Amino acid sequence: MAAYQTVVVGTDGSDSSFAAVDRAAKVVADSGATLVIACAYYPASRQDVEKAQDVLKDEAYQVVGSAPAEDTLQTARDRAARAGATRIETAPVLGEPVEALREVVAERSADLLVVGNRGLNTLAGRILGSVPSEVARKSGVDVLIVHTT
Repeated sequence: MAAYQTVVVGTDGSDSSFAAVDRAAKVVADSGATLVIACAYYPASRQDVEKAQDVLKDEAYQVVGSAPAEDTLQTARDRAARAGATRIETAPVLGEPVEALREVVAERSADLLVVGNRGLNTLAGRILGSVPSEVARKSGVDVLIVHTT
């Protein structure tokens, strides 16, 4: 019996989150577990997305509407398959990342959650809380924080 049966990994379309997808895919490839790739999003019109991308520049990967969440998930699925995962599911979730990941973990009865470490050691992360630190505190399952930055 494998140590993990269902592994959830979060992605937001950033290089850092895709590195976490790659690592999660390697974990499930070795164990035969199911990989669930989750992406939290808020629906946005194309005009709102473009406006936000103009302002955010390099941080624009964080701006997704409902269609780009699907694009992000497809890219992550393709990467996971290349890394050796064979049982892959995707989960676009309306809402903010920490609660979205907790929701997917609970719904899928996951026993491992994988996230990248982006934001973990930033000033904003220390003051406001980062996704990796918050899910590690709140998820209720094993959490693998992948060094991606």
